[in-house]
Amino acid sequence: MWAVHRPFPRSDRRPPPPFNAPAARRLRAALGLGPEHVAHTLRASYGLPYVTPALVAAWEGGSASPSHPELSALAGALWCSPGELIGRPRTLREHRVARGLAPEDVARTVGHELQAYLRMEETGQWHGTERQSAALARMLALSLADVIAVTGREARLAELLRGAATTRWQAYVRPVSMVAPLDRRQLEGALHRLHRDYRDHMAATLSWGGGHGDAGDSGREFLDRIVEHFWTAVEDAGRWGRA
Repeated sequence: MWAVHRPFPRSDRRPPPPFNAPAARRLRAALGLGPEHVAHTLRASYGLPYVTPALVAAWEGGSASPSHPELSALAGALWCSPGELIGRPRTLREHRVARGLAPEDVARTVGHELQAYLRMEETGQWHGTERQSAALARMLALSLADVIAVTGREARLAELLRGAATTRWQAYVRPVSMVAPLDRRQLEGALHRLHRDYRDHMAATLSWGGGHGDAGDSGREFLDRIVEHFWTAVEDAGRWGRA
């Protein structure tokens, strides 16, 4: 039986990137390799002497996640880019790693000193001009939703969207547009839908025989995921506008 062993404490203290375990299994199988072959390559060619077949299997099974250096090495062993092994990126660092870029390249392109840029990755707080934000979005192929998330504006957006859903949505068109610059008709359609869906959700919960407590719980769950609901509504509003 293979043992799972990893040096402790880990040399890389950053949170591990979101790992796409099914993709790792699929890529390994496509190469005709077993976990033992991958583990051997990581030990012999990438300087990770502690990697065992059991650790590779744990990564693929979702019970463990590779660190940033381990993921880069695993991508090399599987002849793929790191981005192919990453789930949906959430942070600035994860977006950069998913694109296979060095921090030096990103810092130079957006016009930041390297140490300043690394601090932004570490803290999750982006401090860039509009021009630098646009350059970052182009380089990392960020959607508007991604830009808002990695520049630390998602909490403010969520606050505004909760207000639009629970009160008079028309009053939030301009404030939301300052955070998420969208076509006005598309934005209005999305906010109107959030407001309607929230009220319909609450009404339906009560009509099913639930008490006010049940409705409150259901409404809170909707509001907890308000940003996710917003981007879905934006996408749908865009499709309707093109129809």
